[in-house]
Amino acid sequence: MATRLFASAGAEPSMRAIAQEAGVGIATLYRHFPTREALVDAVYRDQVTRLTDGARDLLDELPPRAALRRWAELFGDWIATKNGMLDTLLAMIESGEIAHSRTQAELFAAIDEILGAGRATGELRADVTAEDIAASLIGIFTVAHPHEHEARASRLLTIVLDGLRPTP
Repeated sequence: MATRLFASAGAEPSMRAIAQEAGVGIATLYRHFPTREALVDAVYRDQVTRLTDGARDLLDELPPRAALRRWAELFGDWIATKNGMLDTLLAMIESGEIAHSRTQAELFAAIDEILGAGRATGELRADVTAEDIAASLIGIFTVAHPHEHEARASRLLTIVLDGLRPTP
């Protein structure tokens, strides 16, 4: 529930709004998450886990190029969620409560897993790095927030993915 509210909010929602969205009282929310930071940390870590585990799961279900497309869409959802908790998240990163470099390494490893599978099948170029993909996705979802400009984000993802095909 909190994830959905963070993703759809233009600004950080209040704890009261989060409790209301979840259908619980504010005291119940605070019992589980005594501070806003505890809630943001739980949502953030859940999203990172979904992305990292998601790479493996998607490769089990889809060819690498299709898995990368779906993973990129999940990444867009994660970016949208981060936007709804950005002030708290940035403060937590600055204070060291969240290790940004660790998250980055985990996400790069997930992307590398998909890229490696795509290279092995010949679906994806060998000269593209996880950093290239991450930078491209951040650019796409900064310009075309997936919930507000879904068609534009989809078109930009298609352009990037078309550019990942190996050249003969």
